[in-house]
Amino acid sequence: MSMEKRQSPIFSKTSEFLSWLLDHTEKFPKSERFRLARRLEDTAFNFYELLIKATRSQRKRRVLLEADFELEKIRLYIRLARNRKLTSPDQYRYITGILIEIGKLLGSWLKTVD
Repeated sequence: MSMEKRQSPIFSKTSEFLSWLLDHTEKFPKSERFRLARRLEDTAFNFYELLIKATRSQRKRRVLLEADFELEKIRLYIRLARNRKLTSPDQYRYITGILIEIGKLLGSWLKTVD
C-alpha cells in the first residue's frame, strides 16, 4: 500500500479518532477498561485494519461493508460510554463529529467500487 493511500482523508481521520480514543479510554475506571474500553478499542482497530485490507483486496466492496459494520459497532459503544457517563457531552459531540466524517468518507469510497 502506498503512503498516498494511507494519507487519504479516511485514513487520517481514522488515525485521529484512534489517537483520541486511546487517550480517552485509558481514563475509564478499571471496571470499564476491561469491558467497554476493550470492545471499543478492538473494534476501532478492526475498522482501521479493514480499511487497509480494502486497499489491497480484489473484493473491496465486501471488505468495505465489513468496515461499515465495525463503524456501526463503534457508534454503539460510544453511545454506551456516553450513557454510562464515561464520556462528557463535549467529548461526545467532538467524537461523533469525527465519526460522521469517517462515515461519509466510507460511504463515498463504497460508491466507487463494484
